Amino acid sequence: MIASMTKYSFVLLKGEEAPLLEKLQEIGLVDITRSTKPVDETSQKLAGEVELLDGLIQGLNKAVIPEDVKPEHIDGDIVRLAGGQIMRYSEDTVEIKVLEKEVKDLRAWGQFDRSILDKLAEAGVPVHFHILPQKQFKKEWAQEYALTVIYGKNGKTVYFVVAGEDPLPGEVPVPESSVEEKKALLEEKKTHFKKTLRRMAGARERIPELEKLRVEALEKLDLYLAGVTASPAAEDTISTLVGYAPTEKDETVTAALDQTGVLYIKEEAQVKDNPPITFSNNSYVKMFEPLTDMYGRPAYNGFDPTPFISIFFLLFFALCMGDAGYGLVLIGIGLLLKKVDSFKDMAPLVTTLGIGTVIVGFFMHSFFSVDISTWKVFEPVKFLFVPAEIAGYAGGMVLSIVVGIVHICLAMLVKAYQAVKVKGFYASLGTLGWTLLIVGGVVVGGLALAGVMDSAITKWVIICLGVVSALGIFVFNDPQRNKLANVGMGLWDTYNTATGLLGDVLSYLRLYALGLAGGMLGMAFNDMGKMILGDGSSAIGWIFFVLLVLVGHTLNIAMCALGAFVHPLRLNFLEFFKNSGYEAAGRNYNPIKKQ
Repeated sequence: MIASMTKYSFVLLKGEEAPLLEKLQEIGLVDITRSTKPVDETSQKLAGEVELLDGLIQGLNKAVIPEDVKPEHIDGDIVRLAGGQIMRYSEDTVEIKVLEKEVKDLRAWGQFDRSILDKLAEAGVPVHFHILPQKQFKKEWAQEYALTVIYGKNGKTVYFVVAGEDPLPGEVPVPESSVEEKKALLEEKKTHFKKTLRRMAGARERIPELEKLRVEALEKLDLYLAGVTASPAAEDTISTLVGYAPTEKDETVTAALDQTGVLYIKEEAQVKDNPPITFSNNSYVKMFEPLTDMYGRPAYNGFDPTPFISIFFLLFFALCMGDAGYGLVLIGIGLLLKKVDSFKDMAPLVTTLGIGTVIVGFFMHSFFSVDISTWKVFEPVKFLFVPAEIAGYAGGMVLSIVVGIVHICLAMLVKAYQAVKVKGFYASLGTLGWTLLIVGGVVVGGLALAGVMDSAITKWVIICLGVVSALGIFVFNDPQRNKLANVGMGLWDTYNTATGLLGDVLSYLRLYALGLAGGMLGMAFNDMGKMILGDGSSAIGWIFFVLLVLVGHTLNIAMCALGAFVHPLRLNFLEFFKNSGYEAAGRNYNPIKKQ
């Protein structure tokens, strides 16, 4: 749910902004509306410092330093030291690669004395070096010219030299040095590089100092950007600042502000203030907040879609995967991600998706694309499995449509509630009419199919629903508009709703299609594995069986997981958000705080 916010308006004498902002930064709860990018020369300089420190930290971390290298500690300015060592490391790395390539190229020419070649050239007998593809080299050239093949054993390229007259193709510059001389340069550079590595290792040990400087620079930048948002007043002698903090933190913020002696006004934030949006959800729903942020946060008078996403995204993901075995793999991946610092925040969500996939996969009776409904161990609970057919249609397809209808009906109920909350009951009769017609019709139809209501009662209930809904849709859809115009708009809305709802409902078939495709592909890998295994008497057959099944299901899990992420996200972002009237009009809550 959207957390309620309190608005704080500060009135300060010019020049008193810094102490207040420093205090607010210590509290870490007040969002001062500010730019997220540099706005002037000072902020650009601070942002440049942060960027420089980021680059130094990344450069030191990316350097490949063998474990047996003993760090050489060097005192002094860590920024200058790290920058110098990273530059030397980069230069040495490039030079070593160039020298290694030159040694490789010269190796084919063997050992020679460049001074002798120069003397021959002075005597009028220059030596020319050639490299040609094997197909272009002609052996008869050796009879016509003073030609010697130096290297040509690989069958692809021929290295040869010609003394004196030389009209032959493929000539290359005479090497400046022999392979031995170049090797000596390479070894010298590698010796120097070892010293660079020791100093790089020493600089890497001081990364915490760079991280501390980075945090300080970020805090200065954040504080400065908050300060420049102050509005001057009273001929530039007074400044005003506006900030927002969660209402549940009022006591903490108020107690800290009272210590500063600053004049401030505290009031409940209003929609017109456009306060920042923060959520107040439990630990389960909080895992799905990044998905909401991918679309955008709601307006202050809107609703938080995260609780709905936490239910339906999980369900849709599990239906797309549709396999309990794949769910176990996802749980394992989630547990492994906990041990990786850069991915540990994702671990709970991946694990939760895995658990949901195991549960849904069990009901879909699939385990690594094997139908477990045929296993005797599950005979007592076989009635829980989704049947292969429901009313003559594929069970998975019917389930997907039913889930889609429930999802859309829930979205329409949310839209009706929000309309009454924001606009009032009378101004929301059009929305209420559509909600009553569609959601009420679905409920009545479901009860009738279940045999709870007989045909006569169903008939009169549907007539009543239709009449009441029609009044809202065609007569009272806009109380301030002419009733005849309302009828016209009602007809237009009817066309759009009828065609749109049909497409929205059919869109949920993708859940069945993706689950079916993943299951069929997994079965194909299983069948190929069985063909390779044969009667199971061959050890080689078992080896290839295991390899094929592992590789096949790994690829299938990767493809299924991609589809199971994208398409459920689409169903929530398009179908649910459209039918619920959700708008991403809010901004994130971003308090100034210590890093």
